[in-house]
Amino acid sequence: MADAPTDIFALHALGNPDKPAVIEGDDVFTFSQVNTEVNRLANALRDLGFDQGDRMVWCGPNSREVLVTIHAGRKLGLVSVPLSYRFNPEEMHYIIDNSAAALVIVDAEQAPLVASISDRLPNLREVVVYRGEQDGFRRWDDVVAAGGDEEPPPAPGAASGETMIYTSGTTGKPKGAKRGPADQSLVFAMVAKLRMGGEEVHLTTGPLYHSGPNAFAFLSHMLGGTVVIMRKFDAHEWVRLVTKHKVTSTFSAPTQLKRIVSLPDEEIASGDYSSMHTLIANAAPVPYALKQEVIAKLGDGFLFEVYGSTELGVDTILEPEDQLRKPGSCGKPYGGIEVKAVDENGNALPPNQPGELFFRTALAMEGYHQTDEQLAEAGEGWKSVGDVGYIDDEGYVYISDRKKDMIISGGMNIYPAEIEAVLYQHPDVMDVGVFGIPDDEWGEKVHAVVQAKPGRVIDMHDIEGFASARLAGYKRPRSWEFRDELPRTESGKLLKRVLRDEHWKGRQTGV
Repeated sequence: MADAPTDIFALHALGNPDKPAVIEGDDVFTFSQVNTEVNRLANALRDLGFDQGDRMVWCGPNSREVLVTIHAGRKLGLVSVPLSYRFNPEEMHYIIDNSAAALVIVDAEQAPLVASISDRLPNLREVVVYRGEQDGFRRWDDVVAAGGDEEPPPAPGAASGETMIYTSGTTGKPKGAKRGPADQSLVFAMVAKLRMGGEEVHLTTGPLYHSGPNAFAFLSHMLGGTVVIMRKFDAHEWVRLVTKHKVTSTFSAPTQLKRIVSLPDEEIASGDYSSMHTLIANAAPVPYALKQEVIAKLGDGFLFEVYGSTELGVDTILEPEDQLRKPGSCGKPYGGIEVKAVDENGNALPPNQPGELFFRTALAMEGYHQTDEQLAEAGEGWKSVGDVGYIDDEGYVYISDRKKDMIISGGMNIYPAEIEAVLYQHPDVMDVGVFGIPDDEWGEKVHAVVQAKPGRVIDMHDIEGFASARLAGYKRPRSWEFRDELPRTESGKLLKRVLRDEHWKGRQTGV
């Protein structure tokens, strides 16, 4: 008699084999079916020579195959590296190469992009393509068919998997944030605070290569819940899926919520949201007016806001009862997480005094991959991603601005230094500053201020084409400004705040 499995997903498959694990559109896949596919992929990859610690990049829109890949990599102890399907070939090359990935699993939509750079990836041994094929790469169906159904031997210390999600910083080059298995007591505290449980029907509103949507879809599976896949976000489909499958939870950026509540009133009214108990808003500050609209149109009692980051995990939670009572807040720490605001000298500030926010949490990343750059620290275990805010008398956190220059547009993190580095390569550009300016739909949009070299004139069509050839669509400037000179300090530091403030006057916050 075979030993009982120790993997949590496999235990769910054993205890509830016919329960839906994944619903994609209207196609239903049970825990038994998905776990079998996971095992076949894991065993096939092991037979191809992949082992614990190998880096596995996966890339593609939300799909069953993405979830199967994540679980298979976890069972083998591979380090999972999500890659945005919106990247261009050079952006993909940087992350695959920098992570030293030995394996890429990719949707057929993005396979030609990987093929175009594969000869420049010395560590890459195999590429597996699903939902289609690509010359020179293995087909998903062939790989899965070659693997056995049995549970692979458990990977030591990899019960919850390891991930490396790329994020950027002051240098403009993406950095891999390394994460090991999460602190289970803190995860349980978060689950309880978010009122999630074992009967979850979780809808993937955002792309799974983002840390938030990825984490909550995975968590729903670990709780024995069902994950409803939306390949790419569509507000009409969101209403239909929530209603049809009686969705209980989802994780959404404000831009997606804005598109949902902007649907015609009769379409919103035709949906049934009574099953929803946890709608988590995150990835960008959530405007108070949007919260009011969500509650008025979708219902009350299930809207949560969380504050967190790829590097530090979820740090605060604002519960439904506090959404309208605490306008502007992103909630309080939970489960023993601590927060403090500090001044420029590192001294803790009293309530309601803004400063850089530092958190002490067991969900913090292990560090960045292949770089000396690390998070700012303020004493033992205290770390910061550079956000500025304050803590009120009741312990609620308010984010007022970002110390770093990161732009959040439609829930996407965009790093100006990366865009500036590209624009500096244009032969007519002398100086450039990139920052976010207000946008009613996206929250922020990318704005570029450019100074031409002496005697040169920059053609708008030319520089837009230059950017388009080198940057993913969401990173490209949406508006441009040309100046004779950009403001700088005597030491040569760009006074980006001077430029940025011109566009943010009259607003309570700078984000």
